[in-house]
Amino acid sequence: MSIGELLAGREGLRIEDPRQTSVSVHAYLRDLIISGAIPPGTQLKQAELARVLAVSRTPLREAFRMLQEEGLVSAEPNQRSVVLGLDAEALDSLYAARITLESLGARLTAGRMTREEVRSAAAAHKEMDRTYRAGDYASWTVAHRRFHRLLVGRSGAPVLRTISSYAEQSERYVRIDQLTNTQDFEARQREHQAIFDAVRHGDGKAAVVEMARHLSGSARRVVEAHAPGRGTPFVDAALDLLLCDCSDAASDSG
Repeated sequence: MSIGELLAGREGLRIEDPRQTSVSVHAYLRDLIISGAIPPGTQLKQAELARVLAVSRTPLREAFRMLQEEGLVSAEPNQRSVVLGLDAEALDSLYAARITLESLGARLTAGRMTREEVRSAAAAHKEMDRTYRAGDYASWTVAHRRFHRLLVGRSGAPVLRTISSYAEQSERYVRIDQLTNTQDFEARQREHQAIFDAVRHGDGKAAVVEMARHLSGSARRVVEAHAPGRGTPFVDAALDLLLCDCSDAASDSG
């Protein structure tokens, strides 16, 4: 199926600032790849995309470069790229980094959420439940992203930017997890609630444990579904490090 056929009927590219065309093109294509609208294996030809999106080749080349850096597409000869499928090692590495940093973010945020942030996180959690049951994955993704961001909101700008980048890169895997493990939704919602409770009540150690276990579970489920028996050594190492640190800290304080 051509890229034109894949994008037929979908909302078109919007460019608010012509000086940021490459950024807009990158964000547009990135969302389509992560959502699965442009599936793995799809060949992206710059000439065809330039025509379909009505943009010049220069910003398109820059958008392709950013997608390649994120591991979403491969670099091919003749100004072509291919949307990459699930790479178990890349997922393992990405989630190990995300687990480590987002658990830190949860600990730094524990006990520091404002009342408004607590209300917003509770509303996002409720919205996640509603949209998932309605089959509205796009809206679920927005609520899920907002929920996680609120729970690490006191991390400081540099850390928060990196956490956000890791979380966005993980979204394609989160979607795979949702689609292949539909029976686990209630359990995942309970995990979200446990993280939220730990952060808002100021229990930094519990926030680390709950966040690390939640994210590692997602990674392990996706890898096992697509590469049975491979395991997640990077994720396991990150989890061991964090849980060991929490246990040691608890022992020291006792």
